[in-house]
Amino acid sequence: MPTQQAFWDRVARKYAARPIRDMAAYDATMVRTRAHLHPRDRALELGCGTGTTALRLAPHLAHLTATDISGEMLAIAREKAARAGAENLAFAQATVSAAPTGPAPGYDVVLAYNFLQLIADIPQTLARVHDLLAPGGRFISKTVCLGRHAWHLRAVVALLRAVGKAPPLRFLSAEELEAMIRAAGFEILETGDYPARPRSRFVVARKPANVPPRA
Repeated sequence: MPTQQAFWDRVARKYAARPIRDMAAYDATMVRTRAHLHPRDRALELGCGTGTTALRLAPHLAHLTATDISGEMLAIAREKAARAGAENLAFAQATVSAAPTGPAPGYDVVLAYNFLQLIADIPQTLARVHDLLAPGGRFISKTVCLGRHAWHLRAVVALLRAVGKAPPLRFLSAEELEAMIRAAGFEILETGDYPARPRSRFVVARKPANVPPRA
């Protein structure tokens, strides 16, 4: 079975050619995200894929570093950024644990869309996000939450994975996701479902301002 990186490298061009499935839900996600951004913010995106969202949000930030494990995805993202003339957007191939640490005392915002359901160890990832953020920084995410009881979907995903046509997928509920975010030390500011079916949980969380910055 291919690794996550190998899977996304292989499907990158086909993935890039596909239209966004639910544009209304995507646009709603972008509207709610922008409500929590400031022009002075320096941000990090995890799992940026081919850079569509990074290009949408970069004009609303001072700087955005967008990361992904797939070099092929990032090659497409850099092509798109070059065509758009995005000067405050940089890309880096990295896992979450090796993500660029950014300016002290940390990023103002960390973004992660359709990402956490693909992660084997979500608590460890959330701890890393917490460390990357400056005190008072925001973690903005959207996560596919299919629930633990979606047995029919589990069978379909298992079959697709067996033939190399799907990545590993966590079956989470929105309640489980939010509990993990709180357990990592975040305060949840806003939630929403974009779309409601299949449920994609949008969460804006904040690292407390009284947490000492990293050295």
